[in-house]
Amino acid sequence: MEGVRKRKEGNEDMGVAARTILAPHRPHKSFRLLRAFFYLAAFTLGTLSILVMLNNTWPMKSGSHRVNTLDKISAALGVQEKVYAVVIDAGSTGSRVLAFTFFRSLTVTPTVSKCISISNIIILLLFEFYFQADNSLKLEDELWHEVKPGLSSYKDDPVKGAESLLPLLAKAKERIPKDRWPMTPLILKATAGLRLLPTEKADDLLKEVKKLLNNSEFYTTDKSVEIMDGREEGIFSWFTVNYLLDVISGSVDKTLVALDLGGGSTQITFIPTESETLNSVPSDFLSSITLFHKDLKLFTHSYLGLGLMAGRAAVLNSHRDEEGVVRSPCVNPIIETTWEYNSQSFDIHGPVNPKYREISGKSGRIGEKRPIADYEHCYRTCLNVIKSQVANAPKELRDREVIAFSYFFDRAAERGLIDTIAAILQDFVSYVMVLLDPLKPEVTGVGPLLFSRFYG
Repeated sequence: MEGVRKRKEGNEDMGVAARTILAPHRPHKSFRLLRAFFYLAAFTLGTLSILVMLNNTWPMKSGSHRVNTLDKISAALGVQEKVYAVVIDAGSTGSRVLAFTFFRSLTVTPTVSKCISISNIIILLLFEFYFQADNSLKLEDELWHEVKPGLSSYKDDPVKGAESLLPLLAKAKERIPKDRWPMTPLILKATAGLRLLPTEKADDLLKEVKKLLNNSEFYTTDKSVEIMDGREEGIFSWFTVNYLLDVISGSVDKTLVALDLGGGSTQITFIPTESETLNSVPSDFLSSITLFHKDLKLFTHSYLGLGLMAGRAAVLNSHRDEEGVVRSPCVNPIIETTWEYNSQSFDIHGPVNPKYREISGKSGRIGEKRPIADYEHCYRTCLNVIKSQVANAPKELRDREVIAFSYFFDRAAERGLIDTIAAILQDFVSYVMVLLDPLKPEVTGVGPLLFSRFYG
């Protein structure tokens, strides 16, 4: 019995040893945590790589014009780069500089030598074989600064006119790193103010401006200084407001009508959605553009002479007498003043036959007659000036959403149609110029109207 027990105990010892040898090895707790961390890091890296690729590839990328966190990560990984541009808008009443900072998706894959980690290599290889970035821009920051008067005011002294732009260039240089100046494009686009000048006067101004810009240390070409025609002005303003409102890459029906009131001209631009518009308007009112891989027809027209200042001059000239004195129903009879526009001087008075309003006496005060401007007569005059140029207004505008900017905002603010304090606050918070809730003023033939403080 004792021998059997010993053999049994021996067999049990061998079984324990076998189980010990055959039992699966249990990793140390710290090793399990390290492995879990590795899996999590790999999953995070893979997810981040996919998100970065989608964020930089059309049409899957975000439709927002603003830089987001993924854009900043993309820039750190070498998939995007920070670029700059400087634009000077030489308008009829002032010159404005806009210095932009963009993040641009790269279309050409950077060399591996620029990579700083395995994650860069993975992303760049995936881009190389599966994706192609679209070279699009997202806005990170911008500078806006204005000087007055406009370039056209210096038609008799072009050198001084060019020098008036020096403060604008100084502002741009403060915003953009000096090592990027040679690769930062600088352009100046003049608008209606110079279009209204005699050709020789305009050319003399542009010649001096080119000299100044060529010595600015920014990147310039032979086409960096130009006078925009009305069509270009309309297209650029339409694109800008729709881009800033993040509707440029969506459905055509969601885009807004751009109504830009400048000093010398007014532009209206939109994408027609009705065949009647395309078939009824003059062919020179339509432009073909390619936008986000779509071929589109754009209605755009500039009404030269119907800007705020040029239109005012036309209204005043319609009441100029033989002696050159303006006696306008749009002016209070007690007013005597002078005004200048485009080298033309106006000696302004109220009408010969003034209009009065009866003011009844209150609280013991005697009633009186107060002289007032003749609104009805002034309105008819303004309407005649507008009708002399405006024709072929598309019917679909009655049902389209319109964004009115530049001097439209200023005049609406002056009359209390919009709250400027709320507008400035919203401008600060949203960083999209200013877009207020839809208002519905009495505007004949135009759908819901939005007012925006936008200068471009």
